[in-house]
Amino acid sequence: MTREQQVEGGLEEPTELEPEQGSLALADPEDRHTRADWEAAAAGVLRKARRLSDDDPDDAVWSELAHETLDGIRVTPLGTPDLLDGLATEGRPGRRGDWDVRTRPADNEQVLGDLDAGATSVWLAPDADLALLDGVMLDLAPVVLTATTPDRARAFLDLLGDTTPAAGTNLGADAAGDHAVEVAELAREAGVLGVVVDATPVHEQGASDVQELGHALAVAAAYLRAATAAGLTVEQAAGLVEFRLAATDEQFATIAKLRAARRLWARMQELSGAEPVAMRIHAVTSRVMLSKYDPWVNMLRGTVAAFAAGVGGADAVTVIEFDSPLGTPDAFGRRIARNTSLLLLAEAHVGAVSDPAGGAYAVEKLTDDLAAAAWEELGRIEADGVEAFKERIAEVVTRRDAEVASRQRPLTGLTEFPDLAETLPERAGDGDDVRRYGAAFEALRDEPAATPVFLATLGTVAAHTARATFAANLLAAGGIAVEQAGPTAGVAEVVAAYDGQPVACLCGTDAAYAEWGAELVEALREAGARHVVVAGKVDIGADDRCFAGMDALEFLHRTREVLA
Repeated sequence: MTREQQVEGGLEEPTELEPEQGSLALADPEDRHTRADWEAAAAGVLRKARRLSDDDPDDAVWSELAHETLDGIRVTPLGTPDLLDGLATEGRPGRRGDWDVRTRPADNEQVLGDLDAGATSVWLAPDADLALLDGVMLDLAPVVLTATTPDRARAFLDLLGDTTPAAGTNLGADAAGDHAVEVAELAREAGVLGVVVDATPVHEQGASDVQELGHALAVAAAYLRAATAAGLTVEQAAGLVEFRLAATDEQFATIAKLRAARRLWARMQELSGAEPVAMRIHAVTSRVMLSKYDPWVNMLRGTVAAFAAGVGGADAVTVIEFDSPLGTPDAFGRRIARNTSLLLLAEAHVGAVSDPAGGAYAVEKLTDDLAAAAWEELGRIEADGVEAFKERIAEVVTRRDAEVASRQRPLTGLTEFPDLAETLPERAGDGDDVRRYGAAFEALRDEPAATPVFLATLGTVAAHTARATFAANLLAAGGIAVEQAGPTAGVAEVVAAYDGQPVACLCGTDAAYAEWGAELVEALREAGARHVVVAGKVDIGADDRCFAGMDALEFLHRTREVLA
């Protein structure tokens, strides 16, 4: 009933129809729960998993479940309204609408094929012949050049002739290079973009999200200084720039990073005394997150990264082909890369909502934390210089490597659930020249161990499955096959199944270890095993142990030394 209907109905004093802010209740009374209820439920699950003891208070779940990024930013396990206290959440919303599906063609056939198959713009390599653009309608398809010199920029503009270039066309001078300002001036005269602030190289060197943003800001600041010194205004110089940032399968971090980037770029322009020009972001799915082994998982990684880029507000998205670690991507790899964005746009409608993550408590908090940390990183770069920045990246690389080595940062199909029997697709040429996150494990898989490990299973299948599966997967991650004893009822049956392998790995329950584990260790040594490993944090006289959270890489190297 409207206020007018209330008056017409004879109500002397119309009632207030607007509910109090925050008063709308969407759950029945029996379904409403407090923070303490959630803590108790979560704590119960963690106690069953032995991640909390009975003596730990329920609110210990916050520290146990919180995730810490490589930048030391704590990500809460539960988004709550209080996370927004003191935050400027109005921000600057991301782009609304479909993003530009940008491909990296290698020849004219690929250029035309990509555009016919759904791509909307073309990203050319630095040394690409402009003849690749033969037959391209340059008034419809934006073209982005790379590391452009003034001469190459003029050659492209000559190719344009009287054609009005498509919106988003970029002459592509490196904002950190010597030609940025000159190319920017040519671009301004031609009515196109001219400069790219590319932060993906530092991402591929191992930089964290904060470091990637800090680097992008530092490069952008240096470009603005040079451009304004040459006579451009801040607005003119900023309006000629596109930023290139990496998108990874850590979707919330990617969403927050792109949202933070827009806020930071606006703040930099404001402090320069200018009315902020909207940031243009070209998101490229990460090459270093990919894996050479079980490469089909890379399709999933690319999908999550592209989704996050779209939600974060990217204006253009390039999905790196899933088979790029193996060599030159084939037609199938290129088609899947294009279709990843096309599916997200046409079927999932990810581009239909402006800033869909806006208002999400955890994302808003992470966006604010990343923005604040990146602004501080910009200050450090400006004050301490490039060499100190490289040292900070090296520290992040060391930490990430340690997390990958211990499988705290799992890589599906490589460090987790690897398939030693897989047949990799063949591709021409060499793979991407980057150090992927799983490089150390890939090196082990490249040279699989010639001798398997004997998996000495203690007891029935039900009793040893969990530890046997864990140990088999761990060893496979290092290129080591296993031969299992199967269900056993005692020392004699295990020894009977043993076939002279140098390494034996015991897998059983704590009760079985206590009852006959030590005896089995000695029996296997007498049978010829040179190195006995036990799965679990128990001491029964074995030579080594394997368990969740250990340095798996060091363990695998130790094991392979015995097998060699």
